[in-house]
Amino acid sequence: MASPSTSTIFSTLLLFLMHFNTSPATAFYLPGSYPHRYLPGEALAAKVNSLTSQSSKLPFPYYSLPFCAPQGGVNRAAESLGELLLGDRIETSPYRFSMLTNSTAALFLCRTDPVSPAAADLIRSRIDDAYHVNLLLDTLPVVRYVNNPIAPDVLLRSTGFPVGVRADDGEYYVYNHLRLTVLVNKQRNGTTRVEALMATADASELIGLSGGGGGGYSVVGFEVVPCSVEHDEAAVGDKKMYDGFSSKAAAGCDPSVVGMRVQANRPLAFSYEVAFVESAVEWPSRWDAYLEMGGAQVHWFSILNSIVVVAFLAAIVLVILLRTVRRDLAQYEELGSEAAPHADDMAGWKLVAGDAFREPSHPVLLCVMVGDGVRILGMGVVTILFAALGFMSPASRGALVTGMLCLYLVLGLAAGYTSVRLWKTVRHGDSSGWKAVAWRASFVFPGIGFSVFTALNCVLWYNGSTGAVPFALFVVLILLWFFVSVPLTLAGGLLASRVRGHVEYPVKTNKIARQVPAAQCSPWVFVAVAGTLPFGTLFIELFFIMSSLWLGRVYYVFGFLLVVLGLLVAVCAEVSVVLTYMGLCVEDWRWWWRSFFASGSVAAYILGYAVYYLVFDLHSLSGPVSAALYVGYSLLMALAVMLATGAVGLGASFCFVYYLFSTVKLD
Repeated sequence: MASPSTSTIFSTLLLFLMHFNTSPATAFYLPGSYPHRYLPGEALAAKVNSLTSQSSKLPFPYYSLPFCAPQGGVNRAAESLGELLLGDRIETSPYRFSMLTNSTAALFLCRTDPVSPAAADLIRSRIDDAYHVNLLLDTLPVVRYVNNPIAPDVLLRSTGFPVGVRADDGEYYVYNHLRLTVLVNKQRNGTTRVEALMATADASELIGLSGGGGGGYSVVGFEVVPCSVEHDEAAVGDKKMYDGFSSKAAAGCDPSVVGMRVQANRPLAFSYEVAFVESAVEWPSRWDAYLEMGGAQVHWFSILNSIVVVAFLAAIVLVILLRTVRRDLAQYEELGSEAAPHADDMAGWKLVAGDAFREPSHPVLLCVMVGDGVRILGMGVVTILFAALGFMSPASRGALVTGMLCLYLVLGLAAGYTSVRLWKTVRHGDSSGWKAVAWRASFVFPGIGFSVFTALNCVLWYNGSTGAVPFALFVVLILLWFFVSVPLTLAGGLLASRVRGHVEYPVKTNKIARQVPAAQCSPWVFVAVAGTLPFGTLFIELFFIMSSLWLGRVYYVFGFLLVVLGLLVAVCAEVSVVLTYMGLCVEDWRWWWRSFFASGSVAAYILGYAVYYLVFDLHSLSGPVSAALYVGYSLLMALAVMLATGAVGLGASFCFVYYLFSTVKLD
């Protein structure tokens, strides 16, 4: 009989095999999440998240508006670190259902106190800014279907529903009645193959499947039709929460017909109704409705087209480079075997052999930037790899951000090691001064990022947004930085300084630097142009990433993103090598910084695209606070990309230069 550990490993392997043979949505549940199955009549409770808007990037608490609170009071749900950083504030709501129990009449929620003038103005402001209410049921966000104004036969899907609407007469109306539809799937054949694998061996004692024997139901969809209904005062005057009553909404819930006007010194009455509909959608595929929100075909075909074009261009560059280098090597070998008079015919990169490995200007800064770049690149690769394998489920809100933060902290070890190791290489094996390098690697980029984050967080605090990180979490982040990231970075630097041996250069460095001939065109012009090719690798994918960050769309094609990241690394390496070789051919031995920025210049194009996206795709963004958030985080993103791609470019160029001068025999 297999041991529990062996059984667990076997189950995990089977789950991954299922991942590669099922739909993308199925993969989200393989690493460990499992369905909750409800018996008929079992209670379900919806939760509420922060109020969000695409035009204003400031999320606000749900109960900042005069909505109905649950009878037992408002309780906060347990949230992960990533959820708190993303501004999610999940709380209990008064919306209660019983599995398969349809409401025969409208259910009364509450009648608020008369709305104060300040509260009425706040509701109008939230309606003007297009704020949405976000309900959650079994981790599924509520979905609203509306007719496309351009093509009436086409339905558009969006998560959440508006707080209210401003009518043509200029009056504001709040959506106070919800017609909710819960889609459920009945377990027909005992357990599904996913559950069967997860319930093997030792896991069977941890996962209890309610409703065994085919009687359980899982929630696979959550839809809403919001209405604005003027309730009869006499009908709701003596009603208690969850009492049924006769409502105008029972005759039909038409979102285009409004009735509950927002007026000062007047109460608001809220109600809802619920219907359960059995669906053929199985539990592993229930996120498909969220992952296919528009442009799916265009997305897939554009990504494939970009990959093919960039791979073709990269192959051409690589072939040209190899043929040119081999021809030069052959020529120089012929010159070396002939008489001395031919020595004057030598020109190009061989003449700078004594300066090719000369210490660059500002070596400490270069080592620190490369170390931080390696850390950021490692964080991105591991995060995207785990997300592509299905470990970053959309049901686990904030898991992506939590994973990225943890990886960034742990990879401080790699940042310290790389920085000090490069410092020893630049200094020809001399490790003196490594402590200063390691300390700077601990604070330069993390300090810049944390400073921007603190400034933006103070703005959010001042505006009372849930996007502001709570003070306790803010302190925790500081402690993680100083007591996890910094020690690991210093430990990596210490390890690199104690490693015996260093990279031995194939040529000796002259004591006097060779004068660089005057160039007809500044090499930094080529550096600026070089960023276009890496940008061409990712600009299409960048649109979907920006839409996910700023328009609230779910990003899920991490497999494509992993391929694009691999292409980006390859193109950055090739572009940097080409520019390094071009510089050496004109006897310019100052290749260290140029190789870093040859690939890192893609960050400038990302910033330019961020401006383009703000003007043409994010034109609904309103307010200086939202603009400050957009600019601040766009700058941080561009800086992180510059460090990661620059580290790739410098590493590739160093390997190329080392190989180039170790191949040719020099006198």
